[in-house]
Amino acid sequence: MVKTMVRQGSRTAVVVTALALAAACSGDGGEPSGSGTSATSPSSTPSSTPSPTNSRPTSAAPATTAPAGPVKLTVASTVATGIEVPWGLAFLPDQSALVSERDSTKIKRIAGGRVTEVGEVDDVDPSSEGGLLGLAVDPQYPSRPYIYAYYSAGDDNRIARLTYRDNRLSDQQVILDGIPQASIHNGGRLRFGPDGFLYAGTGDGGDRPNSQDDGSLGGKILRITTDGKAAPGNPGGRPWFSKGHRNVQGLAFDRNQLYAAEFGQNTWDELNAITSGANYGWPAAEGVEGLDGMTDPIAQWRTGDASPSGIAFAQGHVFMASLRGERLWAIPVAGGKRTGEPQAFFTNEFGRLRTVEAAPDGSLWLTTSNTDGRGDTRNGDDRILRVTISR
Repeated sequence: MVKTMVRQGSRTAVVVTALALAAACSGDGGEPSGSGTSATSPSSTPSSTPSPTNSRPTSAAPATTAPAGPVKLTVASTVATGIEVPWGLAFLPDQSALVSERDSTKIKRIAGGRVTEVGEVDDVDPSSEGGLLGLAVDPQYPSRPYIYAYYSAGDDNRIARLTYRDNRLSDQQVILDGIPQASIHNGGRLRFGPDGFLYAGTGDGGDRPNSQDDGSLGGKILRITTDGKAAPGNPGGRPWFSKGHRNVQGLAFDRNQLYAAEFGQNTWDELNAITSGANYGWPAAEGVEGLDGMTDPIAQWRTGDASPSGIAFAQGHVFMASLRGERLWAIPVAGGKRTGEPQAFFTNEFGRLRTVEAAPDGSLWLTTSNTDGRGDTRNGDDRILRVTISR
């Protein structure tokens, strides 16, 4: 039986916006926005006043001065430059990292400031939002020397397991296919949970009914074994863990609590706290709606201020990379609830931001996405930045 949750309208949701922008479809970040004016200090935006009704919050203009926020982010160094549309990023036990290039289908290793190619993923069919997407490293690596890749093929999206030894890829094996695929809304993020199972964020493939169709892998967060089978305890024994999503591209765990970032259509982007079997509303809901049997996000943003992709958890915060918004959000959370006001960092400094990952040394690695045809390419793009966190 599918478990559902209802969040009452009195629950506060955050609206983060400078202007009430109208956008056709946020998709993979919407149309490219200009680089704007560089901002070297974080900005915060107050949330709406809690309301006793289920009405949506109204927009609030961002503060013009830096707040005394709980964290401070500093770009400490540039880890790598000249990467073509980086998408997935995953660390290995030796503290090196693998990064996927969406359009070239290549996977590259970053170690000691050097970038080397380790191989390509076969049968990838790049499109405006499809291609070689998320990566994950087996939690038992190197005794199980596997990495996992989410990619778009000709007719569907797939998850493959590849052997990774001696800095080379081999033995590609598809463990799950049939995920709806289109030029848009492909999802693509992979993340191993503390339970040892592989979680994958999918999109509706441009076909809205997929999100509510229990028999479709589209518009879901999947939870599978390393062989691609439905993980024990999934709702109805199916491969999916939650449904009612439009386009999930960010997954992060705080212990056992899973968070997911989701593209809205043209009004609200979302950060959701994920519960097994819950229905997150799409296409009936976009942002906070208070609909019976559907779970509202714990935070929402105008699409022009976010268009979120990757997220990471560190030091009590979900860090959310924003494409069209061209900033990194820091959202304080605990136990599936938002505990304070989000802060925006690096607004318009580095262009579109795609992926953020917590590094073994306690820093964050942050990728730009300016060579994907929707951004303003800068000298050295695309790059990976090393960001330190302090209080």
